[in-house]
Amino acid sequence: MNTPVSQQAASSTAFLGSIVTADWLDRSVLQVAPELLGCTLVRQFPDGRQLRGRIVETEAYQEGDPACHAYRRKTPRNRIMFGPAGSVYVYLIYGMYHCLNIVTDRDDFASAVLIRALHLETVPADRLRPREKPDRVAAGPGKLCKALEIDLDLYGTKLEPGQPLWLEHRTPDWQRQWDEGTIEAVQTTRIGLTQGMELPWRWYVKHCPAVSKL
Repeated sequence: MNTPVSQQAASSTAFLGSIVTADWLDRSVLQVAPELLGCTLVRQFPDGRQLRGRIVETEAYQEGDPACHAYRRKTPRNRIMFGPAGSVYVYLIYGMYHCLNIVTDRDDFASAVLIRALHLETVPADRLRPREKPDRVAAGPGKLCKALEIDLDLYGTKLEPGQPLWLEHRTPDWQRQWDEGTIEAVQTTRIGLTQGMELPWRWYVKHCPAVSKL
C-alpha cells in the first residue's frame, strides 16, 4: 500500500543547504529516512573531483526488524550499525553489488538508512551505459554505488566535509517546493525482501525518474 507523506517541513530553515551533522542523524531511523529525501550526497574523489546527487529514495532498517542485518547479533560485518550516527555502512550483495547505508540513532542500537536512489546533478559520460538515460544512472542501490565508486573501502567512513562522502541538507528551493506540495513523497513497503515485507519503511519522491524500479 502506498501512502502519501505529509508535506510538513522536515527540517528547520536554519539547516537548509548546510552540512548534515552526526547530531542530526542521531535520531530514530524512522524519522531520518524520510527526511533525507531531498538532501544531497556528495562523493569527493582523491583528485578533488566531486559527484553530487539528490537523495530520492530511502529505506529504514533497525533492531527488531527481521530484514535488518543486525537482527540476530553483532558481527564483524554489521558492527558499524551499532553506532555512532553519521558513519557509513557499506555491504556487498550477490558478490558484485555494493549498497550504501547511513548509520542513525544512538550508540549500541543498530539502525541505518539504505540510500536506494540518487538524482545526479551531472552525469560524466563514462558513467553512462549504451542507451541508458542520465536520470537512471543512480536509480538503485547497486547502480548508485557503481556510479559514485562506493565500495567496501569506505566502510566506517565518517560523513564529514573533507572525507570521501558527506551529506548536505535540502536547498531552500527544494524545501519550498516540498512545503507547497509541488514535490511529493510516497511511503510504502520495502523492496526485494523475504522477511519484514509488511513494514512500510520505504520512502521515495513521487514521479521522480531516478527512483528504482520494482
